Amino acid sequence: MSSSPLPYSVKDVSYDNAKFRHRSLTKVVNRMLLSHKVKRNCFTWSTGKFLAMMMIFGLVYLFMSRASQDSSGAVRSTIDGRIDRDDDKAVADGGGRFKKFWSKTPRLPPNLSPDEKVKLSVNDPNNYQLRWVSRQQKVKDAFVHAWSGYKKYAMGYDELMPLSKHGVDGLGGLGATVVDSLDTAIIMGLDDIVSEAGSWVETQLSDRINQKGQVNLFETTIRVLGGLLSAYHLTGGDGGMRLSKKGPQPVIYLNTAKNLADRLLSAFAASPTVIPYSDVTLRDSSGHPAPDGLSSTSEVSTLQLEFNYLSMVSGDPKYSVEAMKVLEHMKGLSKVEGLVPIYISPQTGEFHGENIRLGSRGDSYYEYLLKVWLQQGTSENVTYLHEMYIEAMKGVRNLLVRKSVPNGLVFVGELPYGAKGSFSPKMDHLVCFLPGTLALGATKGLTKERALKGNLLTFEDFENLKLAEDLAHTCFEMYSVTSTGLAPEIAYFHTEDYSEEGLGGGNKSSEYQNDIIIKHADRHNLLRPETVESLFVLYRITENEKYRDWGWQIFEAFERYTKVDSGGYTSLDDVTSLPPRTRDKMETFFLGETLKYLYLLFSDSDFIPLDKFVFNTEAHPIPIKGAAGATKSG
Repeated sequence: MSSSPLPYSVKDVSYDNAKFRHRSLTKVVNRMLLSHKVKRNCFTWSTGKFLAMMMIFGLVYLFMSRASQDSSGAVRSTIDGRIDRDDDKAVADGGGRFKKFWSKTPRLPPNLSPDEKVKLSVNDPNNYQLRWVSRQQKVKDAFVHAWSGYKKYAMGYDELMPLSKHGVDGLGGLGATVVDSLDTAIIMGLDDIVSEAGSWVETQLSDRINQKGQVNLFETTIRVLGGLLSAYHLTGGDGGMRLSKKGPQPVIYLNTAKNLADRLLSAFAASPTVIPYSDVTLRDSSGHPAPDGLSSTSEVSTLQLEFNYLSMVSGDPKYSVEAMKVLEHMKGLSKVEGLVPIYISPQTGEFHGENIRLGSRGDSYYEYLLKVWLQQGTSENVTYLHEMYIEAMKGVRNLLVRKSVPNGLVFVGELPYGAKGSFSPKMDHLVCFLPGTLALGATKGLTKERALKGNLLTFEDFENLKLAEDLAHTCFEMYSVTSTGLAPEIAYFHTEDYSEEGLGGGNKSSEYQNDIIIKHADRHNLLRPETVESLFVLYRITENEKYRDWGWQIFEAFERYTKVDSGGYTSLDDVTSLPPRTRDKMETFFLGETLKYLYLLFSDSDFIPLDKFVFNTEAHPIPIKGAAGATKSG
């Protein structure tokens, strides 16, 4: 707040001028009584004279009361400390003398701190709501800009190279950006884009599914199958939300999803165990193992939300049966306090190696333990999934959580050689999914306030919610510590046992510049969504405004350093230098996840609520079985 002097002083109120000098009521009345011989005759008044005097006193009282009300605008304080004195002339006019008799010295406007100003803004519903509506519109504009570049230079390709202005097929050639973006456009109410993307799906995608070669089972399931099923529900399929009437009929999305899933099932059929192979050749529906013969733990356990929902809406149980066999099998495998290695063998059905981490190849195994349980309406048939999740989170707290030095950032590290090996203070940006998952697991999608009122939180839930908030802070500081305000792909943390000098993020003003280490090979940013995903979930659950503010800061950094004028957004090669070097790639998840979560972070909390939907690991919302109203409205 400005400290400039106010445009009046105490002198203005009390300077020596008779007509403004304060006089007591007694003196005023005595003066009146002593005039016109009233004093001499005061004991000989008739009833009429007495009533006349009472009427005079009444009129004087009313006149002074009116003057006091009129003076309320004479000195008005404004929020920035300035004084509007437009009505000061009234002081010198008719009723001004009476006002000066009775009014107190004007009170100075309060000297508000920045935090108090924020609270004042939040307490103004109109001002508060307009701010977030405006920011939500900015995110929508960013999506339109990203789509415009893709449509112009890469329509039908998997991904856009925004700087060189052409498309590439890195995900099997199924137009992954189209399908991954479709439900984001539906959620944002962008009917023109819904029509364009939906038309492409109707006229092009089935032929590609029938003709294309090898695709990854996991990537194709979460992006393409998940995107089709979400679009089916959000356009009214299965009695869904009908957020858009543009594009093809919902049944087109469903039939295309069935065609794709039928071919993906070959990864299960070809394997000698219930653990599917990693790859599928679409045109001949054949499954194939990865070159090393192994499948990623996260990949084989991150298919179940999509296959379960497809069985539910198609009426064919085969999809759910095959997918759920994987989790049922994993239930019986040996674990380390609920934690599992990042590889599993389709040949033996056993985990391979000892590398334990919640980053790449391990992350969404833990996410889907919780979300599949939630999706099934916490059915007794899948309670084992919740038990596996609870055990795993205890293992995370006991074996993987540490604090950095000197400032105590809470982070999740790795055990590359198993529980008996050394601890690595390495944390992928991918691990930033965990705060949102922990918070979701604690309240089951309810707000913290509702869960508390219903006495629904256990001691373990409180522990997980506290860890969620601590980790979200760390994930945000991974952004704030860099010169660009964008996080690296991987960070290391200073601990008592590990330290490297000269590898900071570039932001010298960051409180945590000595806690976070960013190695040269890890300084790239791929426009990832995990942090804003967790901010979205934590805001919905805790209702704490700081998560929205952090999300807005991240969005502004994306706008400042990754936006390409000709259309699209680009990945960065080094977030610690200015200007940052670029990578010329717009990942599909920037439209499918990052911008969607930012948009929902700034939306009303009853739109696609967390107690009625689960988001697959590619941010495609899928309704919870049996949730009241889940298929009717957001």
